[in-house]
Amino acid sequence: MAEKFDNSFKLNETQLEQLKQIIPEAFKDGFVDIGALSDALSDYSGDDVLEADEHLFGLYWPGKRKARKMAQTKPKGSLVPVPGDGIDEDTTRNIYIEGDNLEVLKLLKKAYEGQIKMIYIDPPYNTGKDFIYDDNFTETVEEFQKRIGIINAEGVKQTTNNESNGRFHSNWLTMMYPRLRLMRDLLRDDGVILINIDENELTNLELICEELFGVDNNLGTIVWDKRNPKGDAKGISYQHENIIVYAKNRESFLLTCKITRPKKNAEAILKKSKQIFNKIGPLFTLENANKEFSNWISTQNDLSGGEKAYNRIDINGDVYQSVSMAWPNNKKAPDDYFVPLVHPITNQECPVPPKGWRNPSSTMHELQAADLIIFGEDEKTQPRRKYLLKDNKDENIPSLLYYGGSDTDLLSSLGIPFDTPKVVNIVKEHIHSLTSQDSIILDLFSGSATTAHAVMQLNAEEMKINPNEDETRQFIMVQLQEEVTQKSNKEAFDFLNKRKKPLNICEIGKERIRRAGEKIKEEAGLNTKDLDTGFKVFRLSQSNFKPVEPYTGSDIKELPDWFSGDPLIEGWRPENLLIEVMLKEGFPLDSKIVELDIHKKNKIHVISHEFCGHSLIICLDPNIEDETIAKLDLGESNIFICLDSAITDQAKARLDDKKGRLVVI
Repeated sequence: MAEKFDNSFKLNETQLEQLKQIIPEAFKDGFVDIGALSDALSDYSGDDVLEADEHLFGLYWPGKRKARKMAQTKPKGSLVPVPGDGIDEDTTRNIYIEGDNLEVLKLLKKAYEGQIKMIYIDPPYNTGKDFIYDDNFTETVEEFQKRIGIINAEGVKQTTNNESNGRFHSNWLTMMYPRLRLMRDLLRDDGVILINIDENELTNLELICEELFGVDNNLGTIVWDKRNPKGDAKGISYQHENIIVYAKNRESFLLTCKITRPKKNAEAILKKSKQIFNKIGPLFTLENANKEFSNWISTQNDLSGGEKAYNRIDINGDVYQSVSMAWPNNKKAPDDYFVPLVHPITNQECPVPPKGWRNPSSTMHELQAADLIIFGEDEKTQPRRKYLLKDNKDENIPSLLYYGGSDTDLLSSLGIPFDTPKVVNIVKEHIHSLTSQDSIILDLFSGSATTAHAVMQLNAEEMKINPNEDETRQFIMVQLQEEVTQKSNKEAFDFLNKRKKPLNICEIGKERIRRAGEKIKEEAGLNTKDLDTGFKVFRLSQSNFKPVEPYTGSDIKELPDWFSGDPLIEGWRPENLLIEVMLKEGFPLDSKIVELDIHKKNKIHVISHEFCGHSLIICLDPNIEDETIAKLDLGESNIFICLDSAITDQAKARLDDKKGRLVVI
């Protein structure tokens, strides 16, 4: 029996399915019975139920309820491919999308829900000016002021503090809320989101994230000291920005990530120590080597405090630092932690810390056998632990990030004009620390496509270390087609004008990916088939399906015509409809699309992806021949999708005898 293609988007489908498993009696004939749901939750009635938002602790602003609804409204558009605009389009798994990210998030939800490892965004900061992402939440200043009491009904001002009157923050919060809510749904259970933000909305953004992600999933805030105080400050001159970090599920995230980063200069330190150690001979002792090495360490201004502690070389040529082995807690350690160590030369017991050792006696003996304990000249000195740099190349991600530079020179070397781009090395460091090689990284405010650049650079570096690794990180960039004008950026305007490109920021981002990819491959010396520096381009456009408007008439005779007819818009294109159907069936944009060559009279595409347990077999021809029906091999769980008008009732009956499902548009 043929099924009708479901053109609807159920944005909360997963949550409803989970609720159905818990309270099945609240679901009847495909609808939620609110009365039954209320009865099932009857234990939480009366004083236990909070009836209004204002009774709860949290962040509230005019427009929040509309923002919540906006996250649940169905998308009206679709994504269409832009062939020829990308690189290596037949093989790449990277995606670039042009369009409003709120609508794009909704379109991606079914295909990517629970699949994104990291979302890295640098949203527009709140300067109090109008947003290009207004989402139709605008209202006149007078309407807003009357509603929240800044002016009375006669228009008389009731307060004088315009910047803190709420509207300054509400537009920005209303823009961010529905986007963050949808982003959360796209994250894997062990996924993470990083958000760059300045001081204007830091507190409010944290409150939104606590509501949407949960307080327990707050991984902390990185304070990025840019070493350049703002010159237009009216109070304290801020010279830092913030990167707030939240997990989708903290416990799941910590199972796959230790929240560490490589010590930036570990390899340089090890290389220098090897050069010095190799000089040891009759006239150059280990003591001489350590003196030279320690002097070199002290003169390196770019080393962190943790790196500078590794200032010694042992007899094996290993770089190390010594640390205390004393029990770290105030409470006294167990008796087994007080067993003395015996000095290897004097054979006398060394002093034990007053509260005991950090480790039990068995571990202390293992450390001594591995030559990881440093003794003094005699037993009078308390022994210390030897930490080898080669075994401790990673360090915890600190809350302070010191970086005063920019990537202006980098973009200049690529010939890309863009003001205030994110820093590739900082983005790359976070991606390396918080994701794995099978990860998808999503940036919804792509700008100059720094995140894409960082993903490609990291993939190249890791591929040089492990050339046999099959999996590499993928990126999805989303950027609104924000206009570039002579006033906003003359250099960028001239750059696009000269190349006869559309005057919007997307063209700058795409060109940067092209040029950065070429440079990365050239510098890495890697086979271009192994390193994916390509991308496919999709653009937000109108849906191929006619919008379904509720019937408001009263003549029942009109209903048959209203329900019948072509569901597709005039002038629809098969390649565009193919992508729309693919997304609505839950297949990602990097799905494998193969045209079968066994069907001579019809064009048949097979769509598959590792996220999906079945394949789509799609034919959008106006007529499907009997020969095609006869050759179709659907398989057990695959779906054949075609136009309802293209297939006869007899053909439908023949397909019923085959395995798989038939869905008609």
